[in-house]
Amino acid sequence: MQHRKKPAQHTNSKGKSAQRMGSIRIISGQWRGRKLPVLSADGLRPTTDRTKETLFNWLMQDIHGLRCIDAFAGSGSLGFEALSRGAKSVTFIEKNAAAVKQLKSNISLLKVNNEQAQVHLGEAADFFLQSPSQAYDLIFVDPPFGKGLVGPTLTKIVEKGWLTPTGLVYVEMEQPAPLAIVEPWQPLKTKETAGFCYQLLQLSPD
Repeated sequence: MQHRKKPAQHTNSKGKSAQRMGSIRIISGQWRGRKLPVLSADGLRPTTDRTKETLFNWLMQDIHGLRCIDAFAGSGSLGFEALSRGAKSVTFIEKNAAAVKQLKSNISLLKVNNEQAQVHLGEAADFFLQSPSQAYDLIFVDPPFGKGLVGPTLTKIVEKGWLTPTGLVYVEMEQPAPLAIVEPWQPLKTKETAGFCYQLLQLSPD
């Protein structure tokens, strides 16, 4: 779902540099079937429709009214899907300025207000170092593969109190997964493919 390289560029017929564009599709909810423009660049991997459908089937109706974070947002595929399905708000975190600009453009395109969607330019690791004013219900953690970011991100989420006691974290990582999910995390759902695996996690009860 995320990119971690500078967006690829090409030269148009007038000799000016321009970014290549692709699109993502919202599967269900108020914007069902809507396509949104996104950067198409090396390292940008929007979550596939099949994976996204599996995740939101896991969540069922639990998405309605939730406060969410789309960490390592990239295209914002998961965050926009959550908003479409009734999430109360989504905070997008993305370090690439061009991707952030596109996220803001799509928020405007969907006529989403500032209370429903916020975009933070910066590293997710730095964002989670601070303490939140209020804990979140659902956090999407889909970092670039091969960077070892899942473990440290989960640790910061717990240490700084980013998740409500009954909150959920979605994790997507490369396969074979380099990280065994251990306490205080409890895997609720897990699915593996040839290239990656993904899980829905919850904090273990005390």
